[in-house]
Amino acid sequence: MTRATKIVTCFLKSGDKILILKRSDKVKSMKSLWAGISGIIENNESPLERTKIEVFEELGIDASQIKLLKESAKMRIISPQYENHEWEVYPFLFSVENPKIKLNWENSDYKWVRAEEISNYETVPSLEKVLSNLL
Repeated sequence: MTRATKIVTCFLKSGDKILILKRSDKVKSMKSLWAGISGIIENNESPLERTKIEVFEELGIDASQIKLLKESAKMRIISPQYENHEWEVYPFLFSVENPKIKLNWENSDYKWVRAEEISNYETVPSLEKVLSNLL
Protein backbone atom coordinates (compact mmCIF):
# COMPACT_ATOMS: atom_id res chain seq x y z
CA MET A 1 0.00 0.00 0.00
CA THR A 2 1.23 3.47 -0.88
CA ARG A 3 1.63 6.04 1.84
CA ALA A 4 1.23 9.74 1.09
CA THR A 5 2.77 12.66 2.93
CA LYS A 6 0.96 15.97 2.57
CA ILE A 7 3.31 18.86 1.92
CA VAL A 8 3.17 22.43 0.71
CA THR A 9 5.56 23.77 -1.88
CA CYS A 10 5.54 27.43 -2.66
CA PHE A 11 7.51 29.85 -4.76
CA LEU A 12 8.16 33.52 -4.22
CA LYS A 13 8.18 35.71 -7.30
CA SER A 14 9.91 39.09 -7.46
CA GLY A 15 9.77 40.83 -10.83
CA ASP A 16 10.35 38.08 -13.41
CA LYS A 17 12.41 35.89 -11.07
CA ILE A 18 11.45 32.92 -8.90
CA LEU A 19 13.23 32.03 -5.66
CA ILE A 20 14.68 28.53 -5.38
CA LEU A 21 16.42 27.12 -2.32
CA LYS A 22 19.20 24.56 -2.03
CA ARG A 23 18.31 22.03 0.66
CA SER A 24 21.07 21.64 3.21
CA ASP A 25 22.77 18.38 4.12
CA LYS A 26 21.10 18.58 7.56
CA VAL A 27 17.57 17.82 6.30
CA LYS A 28 16.19 14.27 6.27
CA SER A 29 15.36 13.99 2.59
CA MET A 30 16.43 15.38 -0.77
CA LYS A 31 19.74 16.75 0.57
CA SER A 32 21.52 19.34 -1.60
CA LEU A 33 18.74 19.44 -4.21
CA TRP A 34 17.12 22.70 -5.30
CA ALA A 35 13.50 23.17 -4.25
CA GLY A 36 10.77 25.64 -3.53
CA ILE A 37 9.87 26.56 0.04
CA SER A 38 8.23 23.48 1.46
CA GLY A 39 7.12 21.69 4.56
CA ILE A 40 4.91 18.94 5.88
CA ILE A 41 1.33 19.89 6.73
CA GLU A 42 0.81 19.18 10.41
CA ASN A 43 -2.39 18.25 12.25
CA ASN A 44 -5.43 20.16 10.96
CA GLU A 45 -3.63 23.11 9.42
CA SER A 46 -4.75 24.45 6.09
CA PRO A 47 -2.09 24.23 3.38
CA LEU A 48 -2.09 28.04 3.11
CA GLU A 49 -1.44 28.42 6.86
CA ARG A 50 1.47 25.96 6.66
CA THR A 51 2.92 27.81 3.64
CA LYS A 52 3.04 31.12 5.53
CA ILE A 53 4.72 29.40 8.51
CA GLU A 54 7.35 27.83 6.21
CA VAL A 55 8.10 31.14 4.44
CA PHE A 56 8.74 32.72 7.82
CA GLU A 57 10.76 29.80 9.23
CA GLU A 58 12.92 29.23 6.15
CA LEU A 59 13.37 32.82 4.93
CA GLY A 60 12.50 35.15 7.81
CA ILE A 61 9.79 36.79 5.66
CA ASP A 62 6.57 37.66 7.45
CA ALA A 63 3.19 36.70 5.96
CA SER A 64 2.31 40.41 5.70
CA GLN A 65 5.12 40.85 3.12
CA ILE A 66 3.85 38.22 0.68
CA LYS A 67 0.80 38.27 -1.58
CA LEU A 68 -0.87 35.13 -2.90
CA LEU A 69 -0.87 35.12 -6.71
CA LYS A 70 -2.04 31.58 -7.38
CA GLU A 71 -2.88 28.31 -5.71
CA SER A 72 -2.82 25.20 -7.88
CA ALA A 73 -4.69 21.91 -7.47
CA LYS A 74 -2.88 19.37 -5.30
CA MET A 75 -0.54 17.06 -7.17
CA ARG A 76 0.63 13.53 -6.42
CA ILE A 77 4.33 13.02 -6.92
CA ILE A 78 6.06 9.65 -6.72
CA SER A 79 9.26 9.72 -4.75
CA PRO A 80 12.00 7.54 -6.23
CA GLN A 81 13.94 7.37 -2.93
CA TYR A 82 11.13 5.78 -0.96
CA GLU A 83 9.29 2.62 -1.87
CA ASN A 84 5.48 2.80 -1.78
CA HIS A 85 5.51 6.46 -0.94
CA GLU A 86 4.26 9.56 -2.64
CA TRP A 87 4.02 13.23 -1.84
CA GLU A 88 0.68 15.01 -1.95
CA VAL A 89 1.86 18.50 -2.92
CA TYR A 90 -0.16 21.68 -2.42
CA PRO A 91 1.44 24.34 -4.69
CA PHE A 92 1.35 28.11 -4.09
CA LEU A 93 2.85 31.17 -5.77
CA PHE A 94 3.36 34.45 -3.94
CA SER A 95 4.76 37.81 -4.95
CA VAL A 96 7.20 39.65 -2.71
CA GLU A 97 8.84 43.07 -2.96
CA ASN A 98 12.54 43.56 -2.11
CA PRO A 99 12.72 40.73 0.41
CA LYS A 100 15.58 40.31 2.85
CA ILE A 101 16.33 36.57 2.87
CA LYS A 102 17.57 35.00 6.12
CA LEU A 103 18.00 31.26 5.56
CA ASN A 104 17.60 28.83 8.45
CA TRP A 105 19.41 25.47 8.76
CA GLU A 106 17.11 23.72 6.28
CA ASN A 107 18.67 25.40 3.24
CA SER A 108 22.28 26.22 2.38
CA ASP A 109 21.81 28.61 -0.54
CA TYR A 110 19.22 30.47 -2.59
CA LYS A 111 18.97 31.91 -6.08
CA TRP A 112 16.54 34.11 -7.98
CA VAL A 113 16.08 32.50 -11.40
CA ARG A 114 13.77 32.77 -14.40
CA ALA A 115 11.24 29.91 -14.49
CA GLU A 116 12.75 28.47 -17.67
CA GLU A 117 16.18 28.23 -15.99
CA ILE A 118 14.99 25.71 -13.39
CA SER A 119 15.83 22.83 -15.72
CA ASN A 120 19.53 23.79 -15.32
CA TYR A 121 19.42 22.85 -11.62
CA GLU A 122 19.32 19.49 -9.91
CA THR A 123 15.94 19.71 -8.19
CA VAL A 124 13.62 17.66 -6.02
CA PRO A 125 11.31 15.39 -8.10
CA SER A 126 8.88 17.24 -10.42
CA LEU A 127 9.76 20.75 -9.21
CA GLU A 128 9.47 22.13 -12.73
CA LYS A 129 6.05 20.51 -13.14
CA VAL A 130 4.81 21.99 -9.85
CA LEU A 131 6.03 25.44 -10.87
CA SER A 132 4.60 25.24 -14.39
CA ASN A 133 1.13 24.65 -12.91
CA LEU A 134 1.45 27.98 -11.11
CA LEU A 135 2.63 30.11 -14.04
